[in-house]
Amino acid sequence: MDYPNDQAPGAPIRSGIPEHGRIPKYYAVKARIAVLLDELGEGGLLPTERELAQLHEVSRETVRQALRELLLEGRLRRQGRGTVVAGPKLEQPLSLASYTEGVRRQGRRPGRNLIGLDRFPCPEVLAAEVGVERGEPVWHLERVLLADDERVGLESTYVGVGRVPDLDTAFDPDSSFYAYLRDALGISFGDADERIETVLATPREALLIGTPPALPMLLIHRLSRDTDGRPLERVRTLFRGDRFSFSAHLRGEGQG
Repeated sequence: MDYPNDQAPGAPIRSGIPEHGRIPKYYAVKARIAVLLDELGEGGLLPTERELAQLHEVSRETVRQALRELLLEGRLRRQGRGTVVAGPKLEQPLSLASYTEGVRRQGRRPGRNLIGLDRFPCPEVLAAEVGVERGEPVWHLERVLLADDERVGLESTYVGVGRVPDLDTAFDPDSSFYAYLRDALGISFGDADERIETVLATPREALLIGTPPALPMLLIHRLSRDTDGRPLERVRTLFRGDRFSFSAHLRGEGQG
């Protein structure tokens, strides 16, 4: 197989073109529009569907399909009645660092909008995960995640009331929960188990995040423990698939 000399290592092999050389018309248009996005730069206004169809001598439906894929990939975003070039995706490390720390490292301003903070008797299915007995009180903290005031995710945190009794009065819901545990309560995270999957948001979730229901989401389930190995929290976080990527540093067996 021939590899173009200028192909980036992370790009699709042969730019995604099959060996037989026949590619769908929309994909060829998508590749040309992608070049235009690099020329326009972040925030640049894309020509209308009609203008793009005339420029590339294809139907508007062909252009529409190309734009749909670029929107899902996070290369474009809607702004008012137009479409503009999106900025780079937020890269969130797969670590015990908080969302706040991950966003700040990229020069963005983290934030959260509180949806609800509820207290209820813990069901059996959740008890072992947060280290309480069935029926003991637990908190459910639900917040929309922001980056520079853009809604990028939705987070649900479950934690025993016994571990954080004053969560409803002493905690600022726009701040980092991990920083509150560390600084106010002296609780440090020891380790966690995480599972990542791709899902579609429910209608309620899509409305809260402000995305179409068909937009793919990255869903992370996290079970965290403190430095003594005691279960601490269960977190369910949805991240917009068009605005987030995840990174991790892996080590070989026997190293550390």
